[in-house]
Amino acid sequence: MSTGALLLKPPRDRRGWLVAPAVLLLLALFIYPFIYGVVISFQPLEDPSPWYNYVHFFTEPSQWNTLWVTLKLAVPATIINVGVSVPVAFALRRNTPAQRLVTTLLVIPITLGTVLIADGMLTFYGPSGWFPQVLQGLHLYMDEVRLTHNFWGVLISLVISGFPFAFLLTLSYISGIDPTLASAAGTLGASPWNQFRLIYFPLLVPGLTMAAALSFVQAFAVFPSAILLGAPAGPTRVISIAAYEAAFEQYDYGLASAIAIVMGFAQLLIVAAMFMFRRAFYSGPTTGGKG
Repeated sequence: MSTGALLLKPPRDRRGWLVAPAVLLLLALFIYPFIYGVVISFQPLEDPSPWYNYVHFFTEPSQWNTLWVTLKLAVPATIINVGVSVPVAFALRRNTPAQRLVTTLLVIPITLGTVLIADGMLTFYGPSGWFPQVLQGLHLYMDEVRLTHNFWGVLISLVISGFPFAFLLTLSYISGIDPTLASAAGTLGASPWNQFRLIYFPLLVPGLTMAAALSFVQAFAVFPSAILLGAPAGPTRVISIAAYEAAFEQYDYGLASAIAIVMGFAQLLIVAAMFMFRRAFYSGPTTGGKG
């Protein structure tokens, strides 16, 4: 082979050898467990009908009601986390010492984890914690303050653990929007509110949708908070607790898999609705004045 042919020969892609291990890893960690779970969900212990586990879930009030309880927790938590993160991120969109301080402080709840957050809430917001004692000491609320072991305790925990995640995502999206777009609108007489409503918000909706979808999935999978800060046998018996009880208390892995499939399908429907809503807004480039 001549020297010219060697020079014209394209370089060999050395990343090709990573494809097969990546595919095998994907099969081992995600696809095979999913297929296995779907298969055993159609293998009930108590009935020959393959649909028994799903029929049992939707006909037993103690089972299907867990789906509604989980939605009542996950949807408000997602709305609060994403809704509050927008004005905070908009105020801190510029790289300032205040932005660095706030982002550093908000990393703490993420590193603590759900269990440590629940332990701190039991200490500070429990019946004998400092927050109820301060309210009663200042005569602001004389009745018993119950912020734990109920619905509100779980919701507060989801906000504390989910807001930093939603805020950091929103801040990254809003920081990527070219500020000259709003400046140009300002020179044409647009007020700060109109600049946000007509420029920032439409450009931010795709990023907010992604942040809301991730926050919703995180909140929908609530388990430790519902047990440690809620009433797992009552108002905070979420769908993950129902799956846990079926698998490790009743040893009915088929029913547990069916509940997990229903749980995943419900999340898929909500997330798909979010992305369909996103398509109604602008989806072009946001980092430049053209696009």
